[in-house]
Amino acid sequence: MTVKLSSSNLAKLPSTVSGPKYDRAALKAGIVHFGVGNFHRSHQAVYLDDLFNSGLGHDWALIGAGVFEGEKAGRARLQEQDWLTTVVEQDQGHLSARVTGAMVDFLTPGDAEAIVEQLADPAIKIVSLTITEGGYFIDPASGKFNPTHPDIVADAQPGAAPRTVFGIILAGLVRRRADGIVPFTVMSCDNIPHNGHVTSDGVIGLARLIDEGLANWVSDNVAFPNGMVDRITPATTDRERSILASDFGLEDNWPVFCEPFKQWVLEDHFTAGRPPLEQAGVQFVKDVSPYELMKIRILNGGHAAIAYPAGLMDIHFVHEAMQEPLVRGFLAKLERDEIIPTVPPVPDTVLEDYYQLIERRFSNPKIGDTIRRLCLDGSNRQPKFIIPTIADRLKAGKGVTGLALESALWCRYCFGTTDSGAVIEPNDPNWDRMQATAKAAKNSPEAWLAMDDIYGDVCRSAVFTQAFAHALAELWANGARETLSRYLAGKL
Repeated sequence: MTVKLSSSNLAKLPSTVSGPKYDRAALKAGIVHFGVGNFHRSHQAVYLDDLFNSGLGHDWALIGAGVFEGEKAGRARLQEQDWLTTVVEQDQGHLSARVTGAMVDFLTPGDAEAIVEQLADPAIKIVSLTITEGGYFIDPASGKFNPTHPDIVADAQPGAAPRTVFGIILAGLVRRRADGIVPFTVMSCDNIPHNGHVTSDGVIGLARLIDEGLANWVSDNVAFPNGMVDRITPATTDRERSILASDFGLEDNWPVFCEPFKQWVLEDHFTAGRPPLEQAGVQFVKDVSPYELMKIRILNGGHAAIAYPAGLMDIHFVHEAMQEPLVRGFLAKLERDEIIPTVPPVPDTVLEDYYQLIERRFSNPKIGDTIRRLCLDGSNRQPKFIIPTIADRLKAGKGVTGLALESALWCRYCFGTTDSGAVIEPNDPNWDRMQATAKAAKNSPEAWLAMDDIYGDVCRSAVFTQAFAHALAELWANGARETLSRYLAGKL
């Protein structure tokens, strides 16, 4: 017998599932959040739920928002269960489930008028974002906001109904300025280096296309704190829904499964106040940069390192990749030889300990994180997580054999077949371009590096281009297994 998740059934939750210890009806919204996906619900929403459970911050509840048609399906799933989410933490010897209730509403995605109206409400003091790396209109090579993107150009037209996140946020700020209301803080919760700066570049960049005075006002009056967020959270499938029903007796349309570990390091820079999240474990610091760089290079770069060789070997789950000595060995050698040496000291942190924590987290057999998810969107992720490390190594005159191999593995993956000949389904927003370029690179490796919007100055380094061409030739001649073996033996 299972219980269907809803507000009316909170009192009937199975004994193994904890629920909110606060009166949800008494919550007041203080945050509008764009991008109500799994990561947000395993991370920011859990920190808020912890805070509310402790009796604090009840005027900081969440209202969901979005701009894409595809987000309506998630909204419908959550609406059916009164915006509640079951979060299941899994690790070896650890399995727990809790129902979180920090969200109190979810505006219809794409309904710009209703969302702007909500943003104009003085009670809303923070607008937060998890819109993925691809949602910030960043030119990959320069890392800067791209004001020529057609969606941004459209939002800058006089009288246009905003369609982008930045357009809607800016419209909300314009309303507040006109009404004499303190502007809300814009808080990115995405895995992007300097995510606050990147978000401000987007909002101010769009404002500049509309009115220079508006751009200056946003720059002077709106806070965009940088933050580092971390929790491995795979996509939800029927597998997760059935585990929740069979192991816990709870039916949830869209549960979230994640690891027990979570981290949030945040700059204490807010225009209109903030919830006391330090009471729920958030680290408030003056400068997030050291933590952010450590995480992006060691964890996100590490994910990229295991993704493509595992993908070429037809490995499905991340923990299975970590059980393959060649993949685990490649990760360890690449991290210790080339990635970790580029990471400056981090307060109160030993980098080798951090790496070992990452290794344990990647090896967690309970999460069900997939290699395909790690391989997704390389054209957006590689310029953020790998290529800056290559650039730093080259500037320092250091070797890039392992990083060149990682790049070659990505190129080989984008060809669209594994070493066994299995077809790799499209797995990048720019898949057609990536696949065509990977096919050209099979005989002309320079074709891959000619994507200077991705590689920037790195593609002009003779050291890197030679190492890349050699690694790609090895992969085509011998396959991923033999190439990794040669790398680990120091023979590549």
